[in-house]
Amino acid sequence: MNQRYPSTLLEHAVNELASLPGIGRKTALRLALYMLRRDPSYTERFSAALLTLRREVKYCKVCHNLCDEEVCSICANPTRDHSLVCVVENIKEVMAIENTGQFRGVYHVLGGIISPMEGIGPNDLEIESLVKRVAEGEVKEVILALSTTMEGDTTNFFLYRKLSPLGVRISVIARGVAIGDEIEYADEVTLGRSIVDRTEFSLKG
Repeated sequence: MNQRYPSTLLEHAVNELASLPGIGRKTALRLALYMLRRDPSYTERFSAALLTLRREVKYCKVCHNLCDEEVCSICANPTRDHSLVCVVENIKEVMAIENTGQFRGVYHVLGGIISPMEGIGPNDLEIESLVKRVAEGEVKEVILALSTTMEGDTTNFFLYRKLSPLGVRISVIARGVAIGDEIEYADEVTLGRSIVDRTEFSLKG
C-alpha cells in the first residue's frame, strides 16, 4: 500500500531523498522529519553545502580526481613521486589508498571500469588521457589497482595492451586483496601491503 503523506511538500522531499543510493523511503521520511525538527539554519547550511559541491567542485586536469582547484593537491605536491602512477576506478579508491599512508606516487582515476553488461566501454573512461600522460615520458611505472573482478581484470588487460608499447613498467596490486573484492572495502593494512608487494603484470594470470 502506498504511503499517505499529510503534506505534498513532505512527499516531494521524501521522493528526492529516496532517490539517493542506499536510501529507502522509510529512511528518507526519517531524514526529512529530522530536518524539519532542526533549526532552519541547519537545513540552509545543508542545502548550501550540496549546491556548492555540485556547482564548484572540479576534476583534476591531470589525474581526474575531485578537487577544489584545477589541479588536485596530490598532483600539485612536488614531494610525491610523479614517475609512479596508480590507476584506480574512482575517487573512493584514491581515498582508501591514501589512508594506508604507504603510497607516495600519484594517481589516475579512470571513472569506472570496462563493463559491456552495463554498456561501459573504453571510450567512456579516462584511458586515452592516461596513454597520453604516459607517452609524455615522465612516468616510469603504472600500477593497476583495480578491483579483482572479471571487469577489473578485463580493464587491466586492455590497459596493458595500450600501455606496453610505451615501454613503461606495468604492475598490479598483490592478491592480498581477495579475488572478487572491491578495493574500497579492503582494510588499510591489506590494501597497503597489496600496493607495496605489487607484481609485474602478466598475461598468463
